[in-house]
Amino acid sequence: MNLMKSNVWWKVIEYLTALVLGGFIGLVGTAVHRQWQPIMLIAALLVVLSGGIMMRAFSGMIAVGVYGATWFVVVQVLSLEGPGGDVLLPGQMLSYFWLIGGLVMLVVASFTPRSWFSERTHSPVPQNIL
Repeated sequence: MNLMKSNVWWKVIEYLTALVLGGFIGLVGTAVHRQWQPIMLIAALLVVLSGGIMMRAFSGMIAVGVYGATWFVVVQVLSLEGPGGDVLLPGQMLSYFWLIGGLVMLVVASFTPRSWFSERTHSPVPQNIL
């Protein structure tokens, strides 16, 4: 019974980590993707991809979903007009690349093969089978 409770708490911690990581990457990526074009955009998209792959490797598909949903919500909220009329995502190509490219990176992270993260070792193919 104790082991089962610890597994539940561990899953809660994993999902909270996915929530915080998705929000942080969405916030920082939205803030920096327009600087030093296109280097920071490419770097931000690679960070979105690596965060998604990390969630897939350590926690599974539900954590990738939590990570991706949080990233998407944060980016969408930051794309709205602020109280002073400022916008972090103006209607320009670079902003569209950030929005759509981030979603593509999340899809790529979701479709990474499960075998990449398996701890099972595969036996080598025998050389002399005849």
